[in-house]
Amino acid sequence: MSLHLIQGVAVEDSGSGPAVVCVHGLGGTSNTWSAMQSAFEGLRWIRVDMPGSGRSALDVSAVRIEDMVSCLQTVCKTLGITQAQWVAHSMGTIVCQHLAVTSPALVKSLVLFGPLMSPADAAREGLRKRAENIQKEGLAGMQAVADQLLATAVSSHTKANHPSAYAFVRESLMRQTPKAYADHCLALASAQAAAVEQIQAQTLLVTGDEDLVATPDSVRAMARRMQHARCVVFNRCGHWTPIEKPHECVRETRDFLKRHA
Repeated sequence: MSLHLIQGVAVEDSGSGPAVVCVHGLGGTSNTWSAMQSAFEGLRWIRVDMPGSGRSALDVSAVRIEDMVSCLQTVCKTLGITQAQWVAHSMGTIVCQHLAVTSPALVKSLVLFGPLMSPADAAREGLRKRAENIQKEGLAGMQAVADQLLATAVSSHTKANHPSAYAFVRESLMRQTPKAYADHCLALASAQAAAVEQIQAQTLLVTGDEDLVATPDSVRAMARRMQHARCVVFNRCGHWTPIEKPHECVRETRDFLKRHA
């Protein structure tokens, strides 16, 4: 496994074969995908710590969805990747939808966990208030956000039966720097939907029956707007799909990637 630093962005690069690039969501890092490693056997597996997350620097005063798209384009250009299959979670799914519209040749297929096109108006306001509180309270604000999100972001089944998954999500959230996390909240609050009707790539949309961010109804509606999309809903699963249901995510992802290689 190689670690690249590309304009301050940490990128893990392992394996060989056709490329698959994994993009985490708000509050995540490249470790969002660690439990799914077996899904990427026989592939060149690229995991990006998006700017301000994990080991990546945030060198600007604010970050936007279009900046994240540009970051991924730069990563691919630097690593000599001209086409890849893309796997993303939550906010990362918005980034990858825009990438598929603006750079269609770069996107062979999409696997989107907890996908959303853009936040609802109420969610946008909640994200702005979350960012404001974190900007005021710093690390204490991050802890409060983590505890608040854990009440709704993971399923009751995960809380009761998979304490290590619950702990992973809490640690992932609390390890974010307050400034970068607040900036990411504001980026998500301002996110506009991509023209998903234009996406030509085969797409798998995966959500949980207890996902309050990417609800099953909204994900099914998203699938109907896309040309080549299929929707899967996992039972007893919240928004952190790759962490809560890693075995199921491995099965669906491995089968999809092989089918559309």
